[in-house]
Amino acid sequence: MKLRYKGTRTLAKLVPVWTIVCLSLFAGTSMMVRAAESSTTLHTNVIDIDNAKLTPAFWQQLLQQQKSEAGKQVLMTEQQIQAFNEKQFARASYLKTPLSFPDRLAANTIVDFIRAISKPSKSPRFYRDGTKLSEQHYQAYDEQMNLQNLSGYQPVRFAIVTHRTSLRTYPTLDRVFNEKMDFDLDRFQETGAFPGEPLAVVHTSKDGHWHFVRSYNYRAWVQDKDLAFASRDEVQAFIDAKQRLIVTGDKVFTAYNPELAQTSEVQLDMGVSLPLLSHKEYGKYQLHRQNPYAGYLVNLPTRDANGKLQLEATLIPRHADVNIGFLPFTQENLINQAFKFLGERYGWGHDYNARDCTGFVGEIYKTFGILMPRNSGQQGHDSFGENLRFDKSVKAEQKLEELKQLEVGDLLYLPGHVAMFLGYHGDKPYIIHDVHGMGYVDHKGKAVSGMLNGVSVTPLLPFKGYIKSMYNIKRIR
Repeated sequence: MKLRYKGTRTLAKLVPVWTIVCLSLFAGTSMMVRAAESSTTLHTNVIDIDNAKLTPAFWQQLLQQQKSEAGKQVLMTEQQIQAFNEKQFARASYLKTPLSFPDRLAANTIVDFIRAISKPSKSPRFYRDGTKLSEQHYQAYDEQMNLQNLSGYQPVRFAIVTHRTSLRTYPTLDRVFNEKMDFDLDRFQETGAFPGEPLAVVHTSKDGHWHFVRSYNYRAWVQDKDLAFASRDEVQAFIDAKQRLIVTGDKVFTAYNPELAQTSEVQLDMGVSLPLLSHKEYGKYQLHRQNPYAGYLVNLPTRDANGKLQLEATLIPRHADVNIGFLPFTQENLINQAFKFLGERYGWGHDYNARDCTGFVGEIYKTFGILMPRNSGQQGHDSFGENLRFDKSVKAEQKLEELKQLEVGDLLYLPGHVAMFLGYHGDKPYIIHDVHGMGYVDHKGKAVSGMLNGVSVTPLLPFKGYIKSMYNIKRIR
């Protein structure tokens, strides 16, 4: 069998999780798990799924059966995670610190930078009414990009995201689709950015409503209304604030504020990190006519009338799913974080106020402070973490043997997709993933097709092509 290994992972060092779980289950699972399974019925067209498997407690219980404290073991300390991130940014393969940009860039450099993303598709694209994008359509987008007026050296500006926003292929909200006309997959949608994220801004559209930006893991066009411009030093100070509040729920919202709309009920997605303020700074014990003692005070980035950064003390209710500092990086927490998205609709490139498979994985790991590349191919082919790679000659049967060594949180990569391993139930491995389509072979050998279109728990083995096309198993260590 031809396998290529990277990182420090070796087969001899890995505990065969599946054997422990299987033995435990054959000997008799806990009363709680068995009761949960036997007392519920789930009507679904997803194979081998019941209500119990749709709860984090079920998978945490199986993990506990393997080893009582395994789920609570810290996999990487905060210092190790910081070093892990610094190494990825130093390699500059896919991650780049926006503040590392110089003060100016040459016009031809900017054009090349933008053209790497903003260019006509090699495949046919269509508007919703069926009109095929023509050369003239692309020329109109090109004119809006305003590249023809670039010359000499252009200043690089910096900004902080104020509201969740979309990063787009072109400076437009026009939605375009492939020839299958799947309206859920807007091919001009690239990814999303969230409040508090710093950006390098290298160019502005002809109408002034869009900017071409670089975030820590992507570059594309973003709307001006969702950014607040600041100096390099101001952005650095915002990033460097030590005490931080981390959003650990799928979405939380700032408190309603009738006096300042920019801070009222602002959506903050999982992984958002904001500077935490001390209540002692408010001697009158009130903020916008509310006593802040029952909440968390954060410095929220907003924009003034001129689009400049203005930090506003903002209240987040104490009931919100947040944490002071990053969560401990444990397998129990990995399960908890993944299940907070269960049932959320699939959102290609963070469309539909949601996320796709890599956004799902990326936001989970951000709650531990771990930053990852944006696309599944970038994640799967990059060398970070411990990688167990399969070349094309490896048969599916051979890969099945390697699956026996999976651990909770391991990431399984196949072309265009990534899934997170949850655990074994009996001899069946299960995954949780944000997935669009569904196709599997049932127990009678019949092919079943359909749609999941959301964050789903599924068995791994029956799903069509998953094992055959899987090219990497990545463990974040």
